[in-house]
Amino acid sequence: MLFPTFTFAVFFAVVLPVGWALRRWPVPWKLFLLGASYWFYAAWDARFVLLLVGMTLGNAAAVAVNVRAATDLVRKAAVAGGVTLSLGVLAFFKYYDFFTDSLERNLGVSSPALDIVLPVGVSFFTFQAISYVVDVHRGRTGEANLLDFAVYLSFFPQLVAGPIVRATEFLPQLRSEARPDRAEVAHAVKLIGRGMFKKVVIADFLARAVVNDTFEAPGEHGALDMLAGIYGYAVQIYADFSGYTDMAIGVALLMGFRFPQNFDVPYVADSIQDFWRRWHMTLSRWLRDYLYIPLGGNRKGRLATYRNLLLTMALGGLWHGAAGAFILWGVYHGAGLATERWRREARQGRVPREVSLKGWRWGWGWHWTPSDTARLWTRRFWVFHFVCLGWVLFNSETLDRAGDVLARLYTGWGTGPELLNPLVALAIVSALVAQFFPREWADKGSEALAKAPMGLTAVGFSVWIMIVVALGPEGVADYIYFQF
Repeated sequence: MLFPTFTFAVFFAVVLPVGWALRRWPVPWKLFLLGASYWFYAAWDARFVLLLVGMTLGNAAAVAVNVRAATDLVRKAAVAGGVTLSLGVLAFFKYYDFFTDSLERNLGVSSPALDIVLPVGVSFFTFQAISYVVDVHRGRTGEANLLDFAVYLSFFPQLVAGPIVRATEFLPQLRSEARPDRAEVAHAVKLIGRGMFKKVVIADFLARAVVNDTFEAPGEHGALDMLAGIYGYAVQIYADFSGYTDMAIGVALLMGFRFPQNFDVPYVADSIQDFWRRWHMTLSRWLRDYLYIPLGGNRKGRLATYRNLLLTMALGGLWHGAAGAFILWGVYHGAGLATERWRREARQGRVPREVSLKGWRWGWGWHWTPSDTARLWTRRFWVFHFVCLGWVLFNSETLDRAGDVLARLYTGWGTGPELLNPLVALAIVSALVAQFFPREWADKGSEALAKAPMGLTAVGFSVWIMIVVALGPEGVADYIYFQF
């Protein structure tokens, strides 16, 4: 049940008013949210609702034992059991074929061949379950009753592709009757409209116009087409994923739930670390809090810090999929972060100063001079292309395919462009330039929406939807992150 479809519009047209009508009665309201979320998930495959139920019961049991155990040993065993359950589910559905193929290829050990269907969103709800079990053990949140935890783990706006919402962020909102005010409703409308435009008009268009063809058959296209495909994929994956989370956050806000931000114009980043502070922010924080810091973080010396960065990002790559290209993508970013940290430590002694220009506050930390302007844009240029090179690995099914894509950038200059055209170039350039618009412009748009009459807002939103449908290609493709 994709957000920008008529099916979801009918579903949400029922869920939103009924949900608000029931909110004054906590138990019926939560039961309705749970039922609606299971219905939403069942629209993909009803069998896997049982998986959600099993994950809920198993992790709730682990937390119950942890909270009531008389000894630290039993408490730690309960946490280990809950985490093992979640990771076991993730490993079975996502990595079974990868591990069995590796065993047979390297050790000659054969395993039963199973036709395993990857449950949509399994990576997201398993990570939320792990964060809940660990946070209860760490004392950051209390034990939730079974109904509250079930709603948290299955809440439909973020169920299948994030953002990854912590129990500490979600559970208190189940105990509140706070409704979104006029400004929040306007913000939600803006997010949903923006997310639909990103997904339908930008992401789906670029996928069909240039990205799919260049990555599926790189040998058939020239260097300019391949370059357009690489840049196009950088824009596509951003527009697709951030478009989903924009809509997820907006839908949740209309339901009365405030989700954390997940993207913050990542292609303006002037360092790799800055990129990961802006891209899939809830995953970056999850990896930091539940993997990087437990590994030792930066507390055990430089070499250990570099090792922890590499391990964290390699496992982050593995989280995306059981393929060598994903793992290498993670290692690539981990090596970039480690190298960047080494260079920064080598330059210690330079005192960062705040940057301001005509009232704009920027977070790059250097005094603004003409020469520093050039350095800033140079850093942005190289970081963007570092990320684009990583996207080649990310979007290639195999390392050989990634090599073919990159090879055509050098060998394909004798072939003229067939896919690159003014409309493709306009979509890519416009999406990248839009990242640099001052945030105040978007804030003013939200303020204007908040002041407009609700009837006018509804009409304007309807017109916007018609424009998006008219500009976008026929049909709505699955979101890229559904496969993760």
